Amino acid sequence: MAYTIGVDVGGTFTDVVLRNTSGAISVVKCLSTHYDPIAGIVSGVTRVLGDRDPAQVTRLVHATTLATNAVLERKGVRVAYVTTQGFRSAVPLGRYARVEEDRYDLRFSPPPPPVAAADCFEVVERISARGEVLTPLDPDSVRRVAAEIAGRGIESAAVCLLHAYANPDHERQVAAILRESVPHVVTSSEVWPEIREYERATTTIMSAYIGPLMASYLSQLRDRLAEIGIHAPIHVMESSGGVISAELAARRAVATIESGPAAGVLAAAGTGFGDVISFDMGGTTAKACVVRGGRPEITHEFHVGGKGSFGGRRAGTGVPIKTPAIDLAEVGAGGGSIAWLDAAGALRVGPHSAGSSPGPACYGLGGSEPTVTDANLVLGYLSSASIPLSPSLADKALDRLAGPLGVSREEAAYAVHEIVSASMASAVHVVTVQRGIDPRGFALVAFGGAGPMHAARVAERFGISTVVVPAYCGVASAAGLLAGELSTDRVLSRLDAGDPAPIFAELAAEAAADLGVSPADPEVRVLRSVDVRFKGQSHDLTLEWSPSPKVLASRFFERYQQVYGIAQQGEIELVSYRIRLTTPAGEHPPSAGAATRGTADGGATRAAPRGATSRQAYFPELKGYTDVPVHTRDTMDGTLPGPVIIEDAESTIVVPPSWTAILSTSRAVHLTRGSAP
Repeated sequence: MAYTIGVDVGGTFTDVVLRNTSGAISVVKCLSTHYDPIAGIVSGVTRVLGDRDPAQVTRLVHATTLATNAVLERKGVRVAYVTTQGFRSAVPLGRYARVEEDRYDLRFSPPPPPVAAADCFEVVERISARGEVLTPLDPDSVRRVAAEIAGRGIESAAVCLLHAYANPDHERQVAAILRESVPHVVTSSEVWPEIREYERATTTIMSAYIGPLMASYLSQLRDRLAEIGIHAPIHVMESSGGVISAELAARRAVATIESGPAAGVLAAAGTGFGDVISFDMGGTTAKACVVRGGRPEITHEFHVGGKGSFGGRRAGTGVPIKTPAIDLAEVGAGGGSIAWLDAAGALRVGPHSAGSSPGPACYGLGGSEPTVTDANLVLGYLSSASIPLSPSLADKALDRLAGPLGVSREEAAYAVHEIVSASMASAVHVVTVQRGIDPRGFALVAFGGAGPMHAARVAERFGISTVVVPAYCGVASAAGLLAGELSTDRVLSRLDAGDPAPIFAELAAEAAADLGVSPADPEVRVLRSVDVRFKGQSHDLTLEWSPSPKVLASRFFERYQQVYGIAQQGEIELVSYRIRLTTPAGEHPPSAGAATRGTADGGATRAAPRGATSRQAYFPELKGYTDVPVHTRDTMDGTLPGPVIIEDAESTIVVPPSWTAILSTSRAVHLTRGSAP
């Protein structure tokens, strides 16, 4: 028997899913160990294996927030930035857009640049936008820079020369000289050779900034897994939803910055609904993404480390990354989000989280601040979790809010529940309404440890009448990892390219080499796309490739109207060429009926009750607490009218009044909203 393991490390829990060749699944949730994430991974993997032979594990797929956290916490390595003479100030100057709370701040200071001005260096050379050598490279200027970098003790360098996407020769020569004295050197032509100098520079810098950390982390993970008998290949989820080898992830670390959230979207896309909104609420954050026609929306530029703006990330407030990523909106709202009173006495929830240590007050691990999890326990929506919960500690925490607010404990708890639902709704608003999409025609797919408790209330805010909670919703991101295919992306900007066939062939060959396959293999799929713009304009749109100029122009005009609301035609030009190469990972689909589940402390599988139970839960529509039936998926029979609570080992589904729930053949719970009582 062979096994595949998916591991998703979150802010509160580390989720581990094991699948055998028949598709049967075993699940473990354990508290994340922030001081050493690998310790939590090894603990979870050991528990999910049980008495199975670790030598039979054939593949481990990992979603990690290591790269994101390194950027947000500014814990990457010191980087030297090397560019063309006359352009060393481009990155320190950067650009910045103020969000609402900064706009009128007279003492506002922008965040520091990704590389200090003193660590930016110039070399003598110049290449035109069409690849012509205007000034030959001066090797002596490179050697002087290399000596200066080495003398400062800097061990990572990012090389981004002007227009290197059009002609990478100078970058390659500079890198060769630097590597004689600098251990880690990356070039923009290797990382992401796409037009736009500032974005290409920051993307290259971030790869140099987090690359050594990622390489060290994956090397340690491989060694620690080998200690427990696992010698299988390690794959890493990339930002666009594909899976790459650990070796490639170390070389192209910037492609893993959005690794963590991507896996859950794949799980949502596999629910069988064509158009869905993925809604993932964990312990620290909530994320939303639109999936249309079974395919997640992809963006080719995102910002990391920026500030929020009405539920999204304001462009210009963070570091722009020019690589493909699943287009997500994220807010700091999760089960561990702390509820607090501001200076005016108003109730706030998040963005600070209790995390896994000390965690919510009800965990009994030393936390005392009221959190969303504590509020849900007081309301009766929760009774247990992956670890034992203490109702008395939750009551005590919520009393800290109820007293100053002058309300009852349950009213304070429901206010926390309602505020965090509104905060999460802002993420859905960003990916739908703000982009001209009517969410009412979509199903909301809820997962994550806390998502199914809030999904119906979030859906109500948008008139969404269908909520889907898939099987294993509490560990959907880890399960989604096992659905990811081996894939990688390549891009090349080339103005006035003429025949693009050689460009596509070169990109496909490079991508195939990364995955260790041949483009001619029958299972290999190559998707081609191209960036198109009106001649004379600066910004472009990405379209599916067609060799027919007429078809390509028609697609562009249609897409332009969708994005900008303007029907316009004119001469177009092609800017960049893209390919996405994908090959199956050789996995089997999961079997919903053959699963076992572990617990946070590695205990035995939770036995399903023989029938439904009940408990008191708070619903304002019913004027307070009422006796509510409590089911598991195993005890659901036919359509269940709300209010009802459906408990899983990893999460809890709350079905409010005016909603009904039914179990599908795939063991997903479908919630449908009827008329209000």
